[in-house]
Amino acid sequence: MTEMQSARSCLAIVLAAGEGTRMKSRGPKVLHAVAGRSLLGHALAAVSKAGADAVAVVISSERPEVGEAARKQLPHAQIAIQHERRGTAHAALAAKAAIAAGHDDVIIAFGDTPLVRPETFAALRRGLREGAAVVALGFVAKDPTGYGRFVEKDGHLEAIVEHKDATPEQRAITLCNAGLMALSGAHALSILEAIGSHNAQGEFYLTDAVEVARKRGLDAVALRAPESEVQGINDRTQLAAVEAEFQRRKRLAVMLGGATLIAPETVFFSYDTQIGRDVVIEPNVVFGPGVRVDDGAVIHAFSHLEGATVGVDASVGPYGRLRPGAKLAEKAKVGNFVEVKAADIGPGAKVNHLTYIGDASVGAAANIGAGTITCNYDGFNKSKTTIGANAFVGSNSSLVAPVTIGEGAYIGSGSVITEDVAPDALAIGRGRQVAKEGWAVTFRAAAAARKAAKKAAE
Repeated sequence: MTEMQSARSCLAIVLAAGEGTRMKSRGPKVLHAVAGRSLLGHALAAVSKAGADAVAVVISSERPEVGEAARKQLPHAQIAIQHERRGTAHAALAAKAAIAAGHDDVIIAFGDTPLVRPETFAALRRGLREGAAVVALGFVAKDPTGYGRFVEKDGHLEAIVEHKDATPEQRAITLCNAGLMALSGAHALSILEAIGSHNAQGEFYLTDAVEVARKRGLDAVALRAPESEVQGINDRTQLAAVEAEFQRRKRLAVMLGGATLIAPETVFFSYDTQIGRDVVIEPNVVFGPGVRVDDGAVIHAFSHLEGATVGVDASVGPYGRLRPGAKLAEKAKVGNFVEVKAADIGPGAKVNHLTYIGDASVGAAANIGAGTITCNYDGFNKSKTTIGANAFVGSNSSLVAPVTIGEGAYIGSGSVITEDVAPDALAIGRGRQVAKEGWAVTFRAAAAARKAAKKAAE
């Protein structure tokens, strides 16, 4: 964003009142997720990054949860109610009070087009700065059937003509309407209020803003975006298509940023995943929200990470699961079938296999044997387990929190540890082994006799 543009005030109106009946969902369409963030959340993030200092979200009176979600992400968002669904211009006017505040630029975005980049919204604003009263976003469609067409003349936008109203010559146009638009703040309210309903449905369409502006001698221009960027969502198949496009973008960005994806099409990122350089990600890995992987780490196949941090040169998996609050320090290792939650794994520590570490701290270079469990929950409260540096926990041990294992301490395999263990001590908490000579011979004979007697009784 240029300094000149940043000095201009901007209102973004995000239209999010549609019911989305084709989603066949109990919830509102705009709260369905792509890459771990709601469709509305993507739109709000994009307009904010494009410099909108005020945001108005237009919602249905029947869906207050949409407004709650908007405010949760963007506390300063203004919520406007559209009581009747009478078209996009009518929806935009639900934010009349915000428009009347007199911002330099007014962006009108949609809550169900989550792939539009901040740079595209910034480009819409740039068109206003250069003198246009209306800047409409279009795309070149592979199949323009059903879309409104942009009619241009000498670099200016003359009209947006709906497919059903287009002449054969206009239907040959492939530059189509994406719906998003920017209006000069000086003219926005009067243009929107001048839009009439000239259709059987009695609806007020935002596309008519171009005609209103041209009749007033104001300039309107078209801005082009890739078709993939302006994909809207009406049903679950389109939701999946948008998810696929987001993942394609993210995988490309991660690889261009210096990470290796062995099988890119099998790796799924969240909207906020951070991947460092020289990271290697093997096939079939899923990143939920809130994950950072630092330089040189390896995420082995079939691992799932969410709300976790993986340190420099650390290793996860295969089949590793890092839940929220998991933090792996430099060169720490979490191996196959290990689950870590709300726990710090220190530098060089190893949790190699078949283990659960929750609400815990594992010191540097500690070794946690297979089958170890931190028993952190008593049915009411969670407690912490602290394992000191260089401690060795034998396989199949249960550490009953709250408990502290001192630095350099050893825990005998199969132990249940309920009390603190001093540094460099050996703790064994298991029943004493007893061997009874000849017991198995007697047992088998008695069991065989009981079986034979039961069969004879039948």
